[in-house]
Amino acid sequence: MRAVVYSGYGATPALTGVPEPDCPADGVVIAVGATGVCRSDWHAWKGHDPVVLPHIGGHEFAGLVAAAGPEVTRWRPGDRVTVPFACGCGRCAFCRAGDAQVCPDQTQPGFTGPGSFAELVAVHAADANLVALPADVSFVTAACLGCRFATAFRAVTAHGRVRPGDWLAVHGCGGVGLSAVMIGAALGARVVAVDVSAAALERARELGAEAVVDAGRAGMAAGTGVAAGAEVAASSGAAVSSGVAGAVAEITGGGAHVSVDALGSPALAADSVRCLRRRGRHVQVGLLPGGPVPLPMDLVIGRELEIYGSHGMAARDYPAMMRLVADGTLRPGLLTGDVIGLEGVGAALAAMDAPGTAAGMTVVSLAE
Repeated sequence: MRAVVYSGYGATPALTGVPEPDCPADGVVIAVGATGVCRSDWHAWKGHDPVVLPHIGGHEFAGLVAAAGPEVTRWRPGDRVTVPFACGCGRCAFCRAGDAQVCPDQTQPGFTGPGSFAELVAVHAADANLVALPADVSFVTAACLGCRFATAFRAVTAHGRVRPGDWLAVHGCGGVGLSAVMIGAALGARVVAVDVSAAALERARELGAEAVVDAGRAGMAAGTGVAAGAEVAASSGAAVSSGVAGAVAEITGGGAHVSVDALGSPALAADSVRCLRRRGRHVQVGLLPGGPVPLPMDLVIGRELEIYGSHGMAARDYPAMMRLVADGTLRPGLLTGDVIGLEGVGAALAAMDAPGTAAGMTVVSLAE
């Protein structure tokens, strides 16, 4: 089969021929219809999240079941499916409790094994991890769900507990961030989006953000509804001054009820905490590099703030999200940016080296 393979961290990925995956006894092989190109894939490619080399990345995908193992009872070839990026073992106490996203024996196509930048990908514990895909949801749309959209949904609803009228601050308007903007607005929250990219901020407005903060400019653009932070870009991962938190606090009349770091940097995480009002909730979604992450714990204590990590969403929790997709409340298809072929994966990963955020999700389409 064709697959995109890299042999070293940062080495140019190459589209080449590789053996087809074996079908696990308790799993399936999926013919990939579409797969997203995510910043998490970039982290693995750069070596921030170590993988076994040579490696096939890709972890958010949808397609058709091509083969099913003898222990699989719920799925058969031809079924349209998608998969959470964190697949539980299906047997441990965490999986039995519905928390497969923190299963200690989880598998992650594209990280613990070969991923979906390929024509075929194997998934273990299929009965516990596959999600049926309605006929009217395209593979390209569904490829946005498995990591970024589902992660944002659980972050905003389960951890953020966003209610109508709450202020939700979203730091970093890439795939996860724009998903959080859409979800928050659809649930009745008042959303403030933070980024350096004018295109990303405009996209956030289109998806329901009430206000935006440009983290790359100083001061406040009076009368425009556009607040500027201070020194640097949220999207660059560089340090962001307290001007961003101050701008969010001014817009929201005292701070956000919920704030999400959707990109992942120590500075963004700290700024997300600083922009909260008393009893507010910070949700860390963006992956952070190893080493210490200094958070303003004086504010966490004094304001009785809550801090959560959010790691995807188990298959069991997909129905609530899928109902909102089916009735049009959530429209993940609007988040799609560039649609490319497998041959474009290397360039798409390399583009993430540069500061800035693409205004939408890049998706690889293989079939429909």
